[in-house]
Amino acid sequence: MELDTISAISTPMGEGAIGIVRISGEKAVEIADRLYRGKMKLEEVQSHTINYGHIVDSKTEETVEEVMVSVLRGPKTFTKEDIIEINCHGGIVSVNKVLQLVLNEGARLAEPGEFTKRAFLNGRIDLSQAEGVMDLIRAKSDRAMNVALKQVEGRLSNRIQKLRKALLETVAHVEVNIDYPEYDAEEMTLEILEEKGTFVKQDIEKLLQTAQQGKILRDGLSTVIIGRPNVGKSSLLNSLVHDNKAIVTDIPGTTRDVIEEYVNVRGVPLRLLDTAGIRETEDVVEKIGVERSRKVVLDAELVLLVLNYNEELTAADEELFHISQDRDTIVIINKTDLDQHIDLERVKKLAGNQTVITTSLLKDEGIDELEEAIKQLFFEGELEAQDLTYVSNSRHIALLNQAHQAITEALSAAESGMPIDMIQIDITKTWELLGEVIGDSVQESLIDQLFSQFCLGK
Repeated sequence: MELDTISAISTPMGEGAIGIVRISGEKAVEIADRLYRGKMKLEEVQSHTINYGHIVDSKTEETVEEVMVSVLRGPKTFTKEDIIEINCHGGIVSVNKVLQLVLNEGARLAEPGEFTKRAFLNGRIDLSQAEGVMDLIRAKSDRAMNVALKQVEGRLSNRIQKLRKALLETVAHVEVNIDYPEYDAEEMTLEILEEKGTFVKQDIEKLLQTAQQGKILRDGLSTVIIGRPNVGKSSLLNSLVHDNKAIVTDIPGTTRDVIEEYVNVRGVPLRLLDTAGIRETEDVVEKIGVERSRKVVLDAELVLLVLNYNEELTAADEELFHISQDRDTIVIINKTDLDQHIDLERVKKLAGNQTVITTSLLKDEGIDELEEAIKQLFFEGELEAQDLTYVSNSRHIALLNQAHQAITEALSAAESGMPIDMIQIDITKTWELLGEVIGDSVQESLIDQLFSQFCLGK
């Protein structure tokens, strides 16, 4: 199957200016030539050119589409194979018709992510770069896009390769000392081993230090808005999203389920969850919503706890502080346009080290301060440090943690004076785990699973 010529639609389905049918493989030009009618045959044109013509049904010679066809000959292509891209008018019917004609001529419909998988299998990119392509497509902010772009360009791969090279040299040195003691090679002492192992360990630690921020940029920060009914939770959601996504009324209990929305706050992507007001209720539907709200808080990375400036603190409010005490929390005292009845000193005491912000969402006051507080809470200083390599992928983070543990065990063994050939086992394990990050040592089933998450045509 990996030698088949494959094809798929590479643009989103629906109406648009242009729709692209991509073909990749040994017979890509041959298949396209059977359908293309222009001044020259595609096999005769220069590589990396775009050519005007028409697509016809090869059986009836009926004209199907007016097209621009890009001819890209391997190995200087994304997949390192010959690639044809047929640029059609962006209608659903026309693009599907062209794809069907291509399949009729012998191409196979590509699986999700198969073009990128071929780029990996043919050595154009490694596995971490391929995963960066997916992150680039799914990026929800400029910062997330920049992190993904650096991964696609190979910044993480280069760091990993450097560490693996250091480990490989160490292993090779040990092997020479053990297998060929008669050769005049520098003896691999525990001091040299500890020096190289410490270098690798410290560099892995530097990568892992960026993991929290990188993962937030990639997946979004799970943020839940909690509070008693009618304190302004839905208004807060609408203010952050800059749209009326949630129904806002003076009637308590309007929100009865968890509303989810993605929003970009000062470069921090939030997966924002507006919950049902937490209170005791006899309403069956509202009661289900309240239980879901409590559950969502346990999984949240950031809690926005909303209180009412115009009302006294209640036992329910104090319970919310207790529920969110193990989470990063920002306390928002809303409705400052009304008379004060809340005890601010009591709020500050309950909040402890948590940030407290006052807002009037009705008058759009305090939102800037809230957005800045969110940014500072998770991205102290500037995230845009150009020399940093951010680790954002959960698979990479897990493997780096395992590699860190293995190299730590190797260093501990060296300190305790264990034989070098025993220490070598953990060093080799570290080398293999780092190889899994970039795909040098990874099971085929994992590769299939990773690329199946891509969209069709990528």
